Amino acid sequence: MKGLPAKSYNPLLRDIAQLLEEARRYAARAVNATLTATYWEIGRRIVKFEQGGESRAEYGEELIERLAADLSARYGRGFSVRNVWQMKAFYLAWPIAQTMSAQSKGRGILQTVSAESTLSSIASRFPLPWSAYVQLLSVKNENARRFYETEALRGGWSVRQLERQINSQFYERTALSKNKAAMLIKGARAKPEDRVSPEEEIKDPYVLEFLGLKDEYSENELEEALIRHLESFLLELGRDFTFVARQKRLRIGNEWYRVDLLFFHRSLRCLVLIDLKLGKFTHADAGQMTLYLNYARENWTVENENPPVGLILCAYKNTAVAKYSLEGLPNKVMAAEYRTTLPDEKLIAEELERTRRLLNERKKVALSLEPGSKRGKAMPKSKGQ
Repeated sequence: MKGLPAKSYNPLLRDIAQLLEEARRYAARAVNATLTATYWEIGRRIVKFEQGGESRAEYGEELIERLAADLSARYGRGFSVRNVWQMKAFYLAWPIAQTMSAQSKGRGILQTVSAESTLSSIASRFPLPWSAYVQLLSVKNENARRFYETEALRGGWSVRQLERQINSQFYERTALSKNKAAMLIKGARAKPEDRVSPEEEIKDPYVLEFLGLKDEYSENELEEALIRHLESFLLELGRDFTFVARQKRLRIGNEWYRVDLLFFHRSLRCLVLIDLKLGKFTHADAGQMTLYLNYARENWTVENENPPVGLILCAYKNTAVAKYSLEGLPNKVMAAEYRTTLPDEKLIAEELERTRRLLNERKKVALSLEPGSKRGKAMPKSKGQ
């Protein structure tokens, strides 16, 4: 910027950048506090309803399932049966002796207390984000759970650090250690992979669900471009493919996954899950697709639909691989029908490879045209020019 001294401008830029990062973290913490308080209060109301009589307690499981269905229909994602169970479990694991509602009721002014003040009162009791409490709920030993909660607060652990410590059995190792103080000091040290950026905090799947927002970002431009092209390519192959979703999210346990493309094949009457890998095809990719198919068969298929099929696409250096996964099909005849009806794997692999090369070439040309590029400012002429 001509005429603007770098010495005075750079500190201003750093200062504003720091302010924005702090603001984003503050916004994420504020949303998480409200989210956690709301889920605790939902859990409290469920338990209170169940305790309203023996007949209500008798239908506990049915109550959760009906609430999950009705809340999902009204508010979208975030209210699966598992999630609603977690809200109830959260209330039972972290009881508050006397809520603001109870205090107000005792003073005879229950109707004057707003939901905002109630949630604010509850939120002050839960300083960790909801994702952390989800991790803590996975710890069945109550003493261990309290230990991890205390250490997470004391050490300012991120959710990733908390998850790592739980998975490494830090509580058990500390309990068996002769030098517990040294173990606690060592455990408080964060690793580089534990760090969570403000963007990641805001894009926490729980936060996105709570706010009713969609998480549509991709990890890199090449993958996004390939996915979009493959979507168009499959739709152009014939009328059988019907587009359902891109980057379809699913949660198994406490882990989040994404299926790159989800189609419905009208002739086969089944879902087609497509997963793109930019690396080399491995057995882990096949295992992951089997996991997706099992989940889809249980949660995404409807009555009279056939079992879903998976397509794994791998782009690696100068080769491409496309493999159908037919896990869970009831018989070989159906597997053979799927094979003959679905597009040829070789054709898809060739299109994937051709598209990847084209995208890479475009990227090289774009870089060559950038001002100051060492590659030169003129495009190389082709043989036909």
